[in-house]
Amino acid sequence: MKRLRAHGSVALLGVVAVACGPLANDGDSVDAGDDGDAVAVEQMASSPREDTASALENPTADGLPSPLIDPNELLAGGPPPDGIPAIDEPKFVRASSATFLEDDEPVLAIELDGEARAYPIQIMTWHEIVNDTIAGRPVTVSYCPLCNSAIAYDRRLGDRVLDFGTSGMLYQSALVMYDRQTESLWSHFTGEAVIGTLTGEELDLIPMSTVSWSDWLDANPDGLVLSRDTGHRRSYGENPYPGYDDVDDPPFLFEGETDGRLAAKERVVGIRGDDDAIAIRTADLFEARVVEIEVGGRPVVVWLEPGTASALDELLVGGGRDVGATGVFEPTLDGRRLTFEPRKGGFRDTETGSTWDVLGNATGGPLAGSKLIPVEHVDTFWFAWAAFLPDTRIAGI
Repeated sequence: MKRLRAHGSVALLGVVAVACGPLANDGDSVDAGDDGDAVAVEQMASSPREDTASALENPTADGLPSPLIDPNELLAGGPPPDGIPAIDEPKFVRASSATFLEDDEPVLAIELDGEARAYPIQIMTWHEIVNDTIAGRPVTVSYCPLCNSAIAYDRRLGDRVLDFGTSGMLYQSALVMYDRQTESLWSHFTGEAVIGTLTGEELDLIPMSTVSWSDWLDANPDGLVLSRDTGHRRSYGENPYPGYDDVDDPPFLFEGETDGRLAAKERVVGIRGDDDAIAIRTADLFEARVVEIEVGGRPVVVWLEPGTASALDELLVGGGRDVGATGVFEPTLDGRRLTFEPRKGGFRDTETGSTWDVLGNATGGPLAGSKLIPVEHVDTFWFAWAAFLPDTRIAGI
């Protein structure tokens, strides 16, 4: 297995005083400060460790199924397994108490069965994985700074309830997770076990959006926000990769051939369907704001709302340039097809004149209180989307 420099490297990222940022640790706990009072959240117990060969310890161990990727293509990202610690016992605060967030700061947004959660990227950058339970459903929320992707999964697999940690390895510059039950290795990008006992198994993906704190707060004033009381000391609010999303810089620890149809670190919205995948340039969405397309024969509407900062631009997560927030939805409600147009501060359907926010909530008009069905999508860099889905189409707008 190849050993390369840790991500966060000063030399490769061309930044000052940021060396192996996500591994930095100066104590065992942190004062939650202005996070507010914690809200108790019941967590589903994970399954016990199984007596299986560990792909985490040895990806070529005897007795393991044939891997889906070449183990020699795994790169050491710097920290050892769990050197970037997953959050296994997440604490939450009410949205009104989360005063540590800037208005345009990005958060990861999930809603299941009416329960809304926000996971600030200022925390996710330093932990990358949260094992959580939402509305009784065990969920893993993952974020990979190097490929600028946030993806959530249902962590149930048959009778197992898995939980995940960081392996310390990368594949195609993307986070490689491992499950603690069998120590199989999983692709963060696809939710598939690629090496180990569970090779070939896939997790169900859960729709999740990256939106600004202010947009999420407006939609979810009583929602829950991941607290900075994580049990670890980290420089929450600071970006250990400033300048990393410069489109002219090459991706870090990516050894494959980049797809030359777009610049490697062009921001795209990726949507995958049955035997189909499509990428939309974020720059094009900034112009159009609303795009209707089909993916795998399924009509979807794609929105972009300005006002969300890049988490990978400036030293402070909330200080990055505006890269917008995207939403992808089924454009039907109660069997009725809707068409949408942009408006200041959101969107409008032309059939009823109802107004909508970037999270798919009708905020005014005859349909107020309604919700569109979200479609799983990934805001990411082009090199990563094309590496995992090389047959992807690029939308022409």
